[in-house]
Amino acid sequence: MLPYALLAYRTSIRTSTGATPYSLVYGMEAVLPIEVEIRSMRILAEAELAEAEWAKQRYEQLNLIDEKRLKALCHGQCYQQRMA
Repeated sequence: MLPYALLAYRTSIRTSTGATPYSLVYGMEAVLPIEVEIRSMRILAEAELAEAEWAKQRYEQLNLIDEKRLKALCHGQCYQQRMA
């Protein structure tokens, strides 16, 4: 059951950062197993993309990851101030 608990932990939004641990590490939200089985809009949209367009979108997401991490850091500092 540990893998399921870890998946739930890594894909849940943390109050202290305002983001999921997964998104802070990889720069995008995790694809849940149910989204693959019952295709979500995100999965359907990515299936329609050409490989070059898909790679371009992933590159853009990687460029934004630093901004997302900085925002989470600021959110965490505000959270600590509120708790103090």
